[in-house]
Amino acid sequence: MKKNIFHTTHRKIALATTLLLIVSCIGGGVHLTSCTSTPVATAYYIDPVEGNDANSGRSPQEAWRTLEKASTVSLIPGEQLLLKRGATLNGQLEINAQGTAAQPVTVGAYGDSQLPKPCIVGDDTSLYAVRVFNSEYVTVRDLEIVNTGKQPLPRRTGLKIECRDYGVSRNIRIDGLTIRDVNGSPVKELGGGSGIYIVNEGEKIRSRFDSLVIENCHILRCTRNALIWAGYYDRRNWFPSKHTVVRGNLIEEVPGDGIVPIGCDSTLIEYNVMRNCPDVLPMTEAAAGFWPWSCDNTTIQFNHVSGHKAPWDAQAYDCDYNCTNTVIQYNYSHDNYGGLVLVCDSGKERTYSLGNKNSTVRYNVSIGDGIRPKPTRQGMFSPGIHIAGRVEDTRIECNIVHANAKPAADIDRSMIVSDSWDGYADRTTFSRNIFYTAEPSRFDLTQSTGNEFSGNWYLGTYTALPDDPKAKTSCPLYEEQVLSAGRDGYRGLEKLMTPRNVCGTSFLFIDKERIKAFFDKLN
Repeated sequence: MKKNIFHTTHRKIALATTLLLIVSCIGGGVHLTSCTSTPVATAYYIDPVEGNDANSGRSPQEAWRTLEKASTVSLIPGEQLLLKRGATLNGQLEINAQGTAAQPVTVGAYGDSQLPKPCIVGDDTSLYAVRVFNSEYVTVRDLEIVNTGKQPLPRRTGLKIECRDYGVSRNIRIDGLTIRDVNGSPVKELGGGSGIYIVNEGEKIRSRFDSLVIENCHILRCTRNALIWAGYYDRRNWFPSKHTVVRGNLIEEVPGDGIVPIGCDSTLIEYNVMRNCPDVLPMTEAAAGFWPWSCDNTTIQFNHVSGHKAPWDAQAYDCDYNCTNTVIQYNYSHDNYGGLVLVCDSGKERTYSLGNKNSTVRYNVSIGDGIRPKPTRQGMFSPGIHIAGRVEDTRIECNIVHANAKPAADIDRSMIVSDSWDGYADRTTFSRNIFYTAEPSRFDLTQSTGNEFSGNWYLGTYTALPDDPKAKTSCPLYEEQVLSAGRDGYRGLEKLMTPRNVCGTSFLFIDKERIKAFFDKLN
């Protein structure tokens, strides 16, 4: 990326000034406070109305006018790039920033805090409106990003975070962005589209992110997905991004996948909300809420997913292909076409996959899920828990699946299905779960092996129960605390939750102490 002449000159002046101060201090000619003072960081200002690209950019009165000019700056430790609040800027913003832990770089907003965030609108043919490229120790906050175009464009995104032939990109933080109306493709195989697209790759230098944080963002009306990664998924060339945190984001009116890390290790996904997903995807498409693909040690906890309407899958949570040691815990799911959770892996391809091993699903609450109103690729199919393919050593424990009456006779009423995806599950444990059904339900384990059921509650009518030596068919505490407040379960089970603000709206989240105390009382 080219640097402008002013910016280069500014750095030379700053360095010369620093050296002069050092020399003066050594000579004793300057008071000590002058020698120890911290240089004031440079800020660059963008104003699309009053600015001029011929200005210095170093004050609101000397602001630049265009994103093109702003994109010429390679930001160094402590510097800021600030866009005027209330303004709309057309084009693309390229961010290249090299901060440090002590002096991070900030890209954000300035001006009257009562005005809207500065809004960046991508060009008609643009694949992204903002890109953070080969950067580290940089925070991007308080911007609005739109990338609609005149027609859908495969792979279009709002924000692209890219690390290519770089090595390790450290400590990028995305905070408080609004990303909306991204018009990508609804078809995954064509490239889809997303609110945020995270890419790490390299032909010469393997590259990844370390400590990427995405929080407090509102992602609205983006086709196809909200947040999705592209990374090293092949175990023969494993170079995962590490210590990613996705926290406190609100995803609305996104029809496809919500949060999908790919090729990552030690990812934390918590306190996010996905709701009101429109039923607009083609019938060929599968999607779900929050799920890892080709990842290790993912934790998905304290999230809230409702109203997912994908033609296939549409579960709130999923542990997918080529994943190990995934934990899905303390999450809330309700009113989705699919069920609470999918755990799956194909048994066909093994050259670049370790399979799906050691998944744990615990202390989650599902209410009124599995209400798919039309056939999927396999007919009317929407079990509360779906296990597909050659997954190994899965533990399903201390969950509450509350299946309400379905609005039509042909809707699937299965509680658990464990079926084939080029193979069957082995060694799945179901322990101390509460399965409640308002209508006759069933367990279909097909040809899966090594299933163990222990100490579960089976409330309602079932065509047949699995072999569970400690099975319980009544639960006075559930009747007293949940069903007495309403047979649909909402009011009663909300006692296990607490409200939390996400992007200005209050949502219910599972309270860890309350749900654990509830299960402790069942002993």
